[in-house]
Amino acid sequence: MSLKKTLTIAGSDTSGGAGIQADLKTFQEHGTYGMTALTVVVTMDPDKHWAHGVYSLPVEVLDAQIKTALSTGVDAIKTGMLATEEVIKTAGEAIKNAGTTNVVIDPVMVCKGEDEVLNPGNTEAMITYLLPHATVTTPNLFEAGQLAGMKTPQTIEEMKQAAQKIHALGAKTVVIKGGRALPTDKALDLFYDGTTFYALETEKIASTYNHGAGCTFAASITANLANGMTVKDAVVEAKEFVAAAIAKGWALNKYVGPVMHGAKSRYGAPTVTIREI
Repeated sequence: MSLKKTLTIAGSDTSGGAGIQADLKTFQEHGTYGMTALTVVVTMDPDKHWAHGVYSLPVEVLDAQIKTALSTGVDAIKTGMLATEEVIKTAGEAIKNAGTTNVVIDPVMVCKGEDEVLNPGNTEAMITYLLPHATVTTPNLFEAGQLAGMKTPQTIEEMKQAAQKIHALGAKTVVIKGGRALPTDKALDLFYDGTTFYALETEKIASTYNHGAGCTFAASITANLANGMTVKDAVVEAKEFVAAAIAKGWALNKYVGPVMHGAKSRYGAPTVTIREI
């Protein structure tokens, strides 16, 4: 027996809910063999209300990790937290030479619970080195606005405008995560493949235990692509997977509640409806 190989180039979340920890749990749930290339280690200070510390690894260490993983022949790659322009360039050049067309770019710009962009120059670096290689990119509303060079989308029409701008930068498929943030009846994500817009919707989940949801969503798409799904099917299943994970989220402590990565396989998943818009 052999498994499809998935690589995440991302940060380590010491609390275990997001980053490479979320990616590996998600890869496992989808039956792929996960590998990692760490960019940063993120810690949380319990004496300072869970304030984040971000500790970058040297670029040469990242490069050696990526070289190790790619030497095995990977079937899909995702990126997560890339803290500097140099790291983004390193990841982009590695992806360009990796030999896989299954690439998911999760353009992480802030740590959950924080509101400061990691590095203002990162947006341009992502546009230059990552988006041209993206099979799928999965920005949230804030990230979509940054990449598109516009204000944060607040409506479906603004999401469509942002998706078109991001697609024009090279990403083959753009999925903008609206989730609960939009003033809509459903939790809505926008899917755009350069031709057609689709709304992917589930019922809104009354839970704040969603730490790691974005990483989990992107990792699920990555694993699905590695397993041979079409892009659209990969995204739909990923929305099912993360919706189930959020529905069964739980309190790690008084500061954070992670999603439950094994929820879909144990309890089933909410229905995702798809409509052209």
